Amino acid sequence: MITRKPGSWDFHGGIHRPDMKAMSAGRFLGKVPLPERLVIPLQQHIGTMAEPLVKAGEKVLKGQTIARVTEYIGASIHAPTSGTVVEISEQPVPHPSGLASTCIVLEADGRDEWGELPEPLPWFEELDSSVLRERIRWAGIVGLGGAAFPTSVKVNPGPDRHIDTLVINGAECEPYITCDDLLMRNQADRIVEGIRVLMHVVDAGECLIGIEDNKPEAIAAMRKAVAESDLDTTRVISVPTRYPMGGEKQLIKVLTGKEVPSHGIPAEIGVICLNVATTAAVTDAVMAGRPLLSRLVTVTGEGVKQAGNVEVPYGVLMSHVIEHVGGYSDKAYKFILGGPMMGFTLQDDEVPVTKGTNCLLVASREEAPDPDHALPCIRCGKCAEVCPAQLLPQQLYWYSRSKDLEKTQEYNLFDCIECGCCSWVCPSHIPLVQYYRFAKTETWAQEKEKQAAEEARRRHEARVERLERLERERKERLRKKKDALHKKTADSGTDPKKAAIEAAMKRVAEKKKAQAEEQKENP
Repeated sequence: MITRKPGSWDFHGGIHRPDMKAMSAGRFLGKVPLPERLVIPLQQHIGTMAEPLVKAGEKVLKGQTIARVTEYIGASIHAPTSGTVVEISEQPVPHPSGLASTCIVLEADGRDEWGELPEPLPWFEELDSSVLRERIRWAGIVGLGGAAFPTSVKVNPGPDRHIDTLVINGAECEPYITCDDLLMRNQADRIVEGIRVLMHVVDAGECLIGIEDNKPEAIAAMRKAVAESDLDTTRVISVPTRYPMGGEKQLIKVLTGKEVPSHGIPAEIGVICLNVATTAAVTDAVMAGRPLLSRLVTVTGEGVKQAGNVEVPYGVLMSHVIEHVGGYSDKAYKFILGGPMMGFTLQDDEVPVTKGTNCLLVASREEAPDPDHALPCIRCGKCAEVCPAQLLPQQLYWYSRSKDLEKTQEYNLFDCIECGCCSWVCPSHIPLVQYYRFAKTETWAQEKEKQAAEEARRRHEARVERLERLERERKERLRKKKDALHKKTADSGTDPKKAAIEAAMKRVAEKKKAQAEEQKENP
């Protein structure tokens, strides 16, 4: 039997394009100073929106939980600094729709005073996994690679699933973005400590750290940190630079040879995959008792005067971040949240940095030209050649365009990772991913409508059943009352009807007698 080395497998499709990382790689421009006001969205994660635990006028301390999710899938929100809650209202947030969302507006007091925090857990190996998952949930940690899925949920595969391999994603395949690269270069020990915690939480037998080969400094730093640790079954794997190598399913395939099933999750094949920044945040939560309050963000593109990476507390407006790096250059043309492949254009920089913000790309006209007018599809098949999910983008395009949502699901629409490879290679310049996102949104909306209709049907049926039950109970009580009366009269040997008439006549006679006596007393 031939055993292949981790990293020797391949995934279908993908593209090679200039990575554009040199302008910001390895450059740390410090921590962005706290502004007077922070705008903290209550929806910074996949799942249910957090519910505020504070009110306007209330003073809070740094690290204090100010919003919490009661549902299973969600993440808590903490105060990035000390200050006073000014208001809880609808504010602009970074979202493709441009719509506002509920936010806590915090006025910083300048003291940056910490509140009470839970004790560190350096003896975590003596604790049950459930205790550590609860600590991760308390800390509000989500996937910091951009997906923002709650980490406490991801590291809870359930009792019926055994995790063989923990995959740590350091690929950072999206062009321009270098914040994970910087983190691995400078804080490899912090990441390795998080791996120790996570391997205990998920009880994994091995850990594979995948890093693209265009990051030699990060690879060297991580290998050194692993060698100096006690993680004997952890290996750093250099993988080829090809977009989207950082896709969860693609990296798992390259490192392990296993394929995540359609509509499935990695835990089904014994794998859990987490981003390096997420792993470092786990270290802070467990080993220091600190919640997730800030993150590294890449600020880059020819549209800024100084490209690099900065540490940004959540809630700081992006305009403040741009000001910290020197402001816009005269080439600034388009403001993109994320990278050029999976990011989206923002019309305004007066929106806050959130947990899912990994890059602010201010592109020049040459870096982000306006898309050419879309031409008819020529059925060249290039989109299918590069699709890493091995879908049929052309068919998905036709069915999405015609709003045939059932057909899009037959062609596995939700296996699309929206990487943008198909749009990149399309000679007709069709914005394919936009059609897929539209179809997904419409499908989710229809599913919500179906669920609402089903809930209404269940409530109606429950009401009808309740009314029918009450009517049956009323009739049963009446029947029992009649039966008791019949039994009583039968035992006395009198006719029920006659007895009822006599009783009524007796009541009338008594009433007349009472009236007559009253007239005598009061003539």
